[in-house]
Amino acid sequence: MQVEDLPEATREALEYAQGIMGFAPNDVLTMAHWPELLEAMEQLVSTIYRPGELDPALKRMIATITSGAAGCRYCQAHTAHGAVQMAGGDAAKIAKVWEFRTDPMFSDAERAALDLALAAGTQPNAATDEHFRELEKHFSRRQIMEIMGVIGLFGFLNRWNDTLATELEDKPFEFASETLPGDVWEPGRHRPG
Repeated sequence: MQVEDLPEATREALEYAQGIMGFAPNDVLTMAHWPELLEAMEQLVSTIYRPGELDPALKRMIATITSGAAGCRYCQAHTAHGAVQMAGGDAAKIAKVWEFRTDPMFSDAERAALDLALAAGTQPNAATDEHFRELEKHFSRRQIMEIMGVIGLFGFLNRWNDTLATELEDKPFEFASETLPGDVWEPGRHRPG
C-alpha cells in the first residue's frame, strides 16, 4: 500500500508515526488496511509514550527487553533505535541492555523494571509477585502502571509484527545491527527487502 492511496485520517496517523520515528513504519502501513485499528493504536501509543512519571528511555528499554524475550526482532530493533533517537537514551547503555542485571550502568530501579519486562515477555509468562515487590521499592503505583502499559502494548505489537514477519526499515535495522550484540539480536524473518 502506498501512502497516497490511504484515506486522509490514515495518512495523518502515518505522518504522526513518521514525525516521531523519522521514517514510515511498515507495521503502520499494514495496520492502515484497518483504519479504525490504526487510529486506536495511534491513541494507545501516544498515551503510553506521552511524557509521564517514567523516564522515556527506560520505557523503550522495557519495550526492547519485552520484545526480545518474546522473539520479535522487528520491535526489538525499533525500540532500541527509539531509545536513543527518540528518547535521548545512551547508545552505549542500549548496547548493554541485555546485561542489565550485572552492568553497573543500570540502577536497581532499572534492573527491577527490566527484570519484569523479561519475565513478562517470556512465554509462558514468568512474572511473579516478587517482581512487583521489587518494583514497589523503586516506583510509584503510577510508574508501575506505565511499565505495565509498555509491556502490554508490546504484547500486541510483538504478536502483530512477528506473525506478519513485518519487514524492517533501514534505520532501525542499521541501528540494531551496529548497536545490539549478535547473540541477542539478528533480523531473522524481518530482514529488509
